[in-house]
Amino acid sequence: MTNSDIICVKSNRSGKVFYARRGKTVYKNGDLVIIESALGGDVAEVVDVNSPRCQCLDRIKDTVKIVREASEEDEKKIQWLERKEKKSFDFCLKKIKERNLPMKLVAVRYFFNEKKGIFYYTADGRIDFRQLVKDLAKEFKMRIEMRQIGVRDEAKMIGGLGVCGRELCCASFMKNFEPVTIQKAKKQQIVINPTKISGLCGRLMCCLAFEDESRGRMYTEEEKVEE
Repeated sequence: MTNSDIICVKSNRSGKVFYARRGKTVYKNGDLVIIESALGGDVAEVVDVNSPRCQCLDRIKDTVKIVREASEEDEKKIQWLERKEKKSFDFCLKKIKERNLPMKLVAVRYFFNEKKGIFYYTADGRIDFRQLVKDLAKEFKMRIEMRQIGVRDEAKMIGGLGVCGRELCCASFMKNFEPVTIQKAKKQQIVINPTKISGLCGRLMCCLAFEDESRGRMYTEEEKVEE
């Protein structure tokens, strides 16, 4: 696979940009395609058909597969799923309050084939949501999965702007979370003020790890020059 086989697509649902393998089909900017996703498929718009400017090999290998061109029916289906997710979120939130469950509903996502719905939530401990699942299954006639996530995953799903004024790193390009410790902030001689070094999730900002890594590479290059 060469860089000429890679194009950039933007998910209509999440707004995230991905590298995608175009296969033998020729696409142009603005085309809509179906890409593989954890939920069985997603509609995305082709935003760059030229070779990616970033030549970093590890990112080039991290691609999604284009299944086929999207039809008008696919677009309508995604819009219908989004409306259904909103309706399911409101219904689930109502049932959570009725049953007085100590949990916070974060998001609802339906599979492209409509056979399963995932309800993401945060909680301090384990929750007995068996009756809640029965309520949901009875109302929506599909397989229901309750998936507990952490506060960093919550921020990744919801998104937002960081103190830098840009979209959250976790919501825009990060694939996995790296450990961030207070020692990394101290090494950068940052004033340890929780309100200054914490993200929207309430945990230490992920960019502290990026800065620490960048400084480490810089010092290594300086040592090579001195040698």
